[in-house]
Amino acid sequence: MLNEERYRRILRRLQEKGIVKLQELCTLLEASESTVRRDLADLEERGLLRRVHGGASLPAMSGGLEPGMAEKSAVNVPQKQKIAELASGLVRGGEAIYLDAGTTTLAMIPFLKGKSITVVTNGLPQMDALLEADIPSYLLGGLAKKRTKALVGGLALENLERFRFDRCFLGANGIHPDAGYTTPDPEEAALKRRASELSSLTYILADSSKIGNVAFTRIMGLERAALIAEQVPERWRKPIEDITNLIGG
Repeated sequence: MLNEERYRRILRRLQEKGIVKLQELCTLLEASESTVRRDLADLEERGLLRRVHGGASLPAMSGGLEPGMAEKSAVNVPQKQKIAELASGLVRGGEAIYLDAGTTTLAMIPFLKGKSITVVTNGLPQMDALLEADIPSYLLGGLAKKRTKALVGGLALENLERFRFDRCFLGANGIHPDAGYTTPDPEEAALKRRASELSSLTYILADSSKIGNVAFTRIMGLERAALIAEQVPERWRKPIEDITNLIGG
């Protein structure tokens, strides 16, 4: 088995379980302890996992909490505006689109005004802005998260099944060639993933500070969506370009 295939299997198991024992990985990979230890050391150096006694865990997230809307709104504002303008320029009149919760998708709404579209969202701030912009919109039901102002959970997923989209625009906290698009909350990840499956075209909106990061829960592989970023750091440009389409950047 090639190194990269072993790496993918290790990361996939970590995404499923959060922590995995060395012997379990040896059995999964049909590899020796010395080989698996080298793999774990390499993946830890890349920032994709953390070695612990007898195995490995997902890398610790900064502070253990996802930043809230107020915190996110205050950082990388020019970059988010550029990404929002690029993303909005892709939308055509008559389309139905999904707007994920988050500050960058929120920044799209002024650029969408007057486009004769229909929007579905799980973001409470998005709905306020859509009403102000006089854009016909539907808000998913679900559990309201205090920090991110997103509606998530089984009810949101059930509501989502009623719709089909021409395009969906999603946020992500991490973009990495091996780990894919990731986010801290499994419930938000599930909603993002299903919105993508119900859409003809999917775009991930993320400023360059997210590139190279890995959050707790995998949303999807990079090949499943086009990345809209204001730029891509040189270190990550080729591996990301090899997997996904880049818009802007």
